[in-house]
Amino acid sequence: MAQYRSPRQNWRRSSKCDGGQCVEIAFLDTQVAMRDSKDPAGPVLGFGHGVWAAFIASARAGEYDRAG
Repeated sequence: MAQYRSPRQNWRRSSKCDGGQCVEIAFLDTQVAMRDSKDPAGPVLGFGHGVWAAFIASARAGEYDRAG
C-alpha cells in the first residue's frame, strides 16, 4: 500500500454517503486511489487492482459487517 498525493482525478464516493464523512476512490491505470472526502487535499492511499478486488469481494461477503 503506497501513500502519495495524486493529481486531479475523477473521484467517486458511495451513493450511501450521506454526511460527507466518507472515503472517495479514483480508478487509475495501475492503482485504485483512496482519500478522505473531508480532506481532499490530504494524503491519498494507493492499492493495486488485485488488492482492491479482494477487498471488495470480502466486503460483499460480509467480512467487515459489524456484529449485533
